[in-house]
Amino acid sequence: MANESPTFSPLYRQIKSLIVQALETGEWRPGQAIPSEQELALRFQVSQGTVRKAIDELAAENLLLRRQGKGTFVASHSDPRAFFRFLRLIPLSGDIVPLKSEALDCWRAKAGQEASRILGIEPGAPIIIVRRVLKHEAKPIVVDEIYLPGEMFQGLSIEMLREWQGSIYSLFESRFGLRMLRAKEKIRAVSAERAVADILGVAEGAPLLSVERVAYTYGDKPVEWRRGLYSTAEHYYLNDLS
Repeated sequence: MANESPTFSPLYRQIKSLIVQALETGEWRPGQAIPSEQELALRFQVSQGTVRKAIDELAAENLLLRRQGKGTFVASHSDPRAFFRFLRLIPLSGDIVPLKSEALDCWRAKAGQEASRILGIEPGAPIIIVRRVLKHEAKPIVVDEIYLPGEMFQGLSIEMLREWQGSIYSLFESRFGLRMLRAKEKIRAVSAERAVADILGVAEGAPLLSVERVAYTYGDKPVEWRRGLYSTAEHYYLNDLS
């Protein structure tokens, strides 16, 4: 890093920006410990308190993870605690159980106007479309259609999706170096069309929850557009506003 000593205030925000730059360039990988506050203070020529404030904000934003007695680590989608950050569908019993992903299709296409606008790519640019179903105890709960920029996900295939054991975001992080940092969702009620009703095992016209999501990586760059249909007969969507 050429000039690591910040020259303007607020100082901790500049330190935060420098740490994010290091994360984005891969200096510290997901799951890896970052240097201690003392080491970072020496590196950036600021006080440990300033570094601590920057790290506190990054931990609140789920970019870093503090572990008591062990240090501070780069947050990872492979961490089981990260699974429910982006998937908020909970059984009526309240038991939090990871849903099993089953890939149905994966194909290449050209971005239409809507996909190009949402993903910030040129119309006609290559995209990859993934269709999958999420199951709880072998029962289909969610049907997802996921749109991805083709250049960022070269090599993604149906075989890779079916072989992967973790979450799809941990796959994106591990194989393509893309970490989802935040997402925006639009939620509304819809009626099940026949094709989706058949997959979810519900009656045609049954009420479903439509969840449209755009997920962003570093630099607030959109890298995923997802449209999901959720069966809420035995589940509810949880949004913790605390």
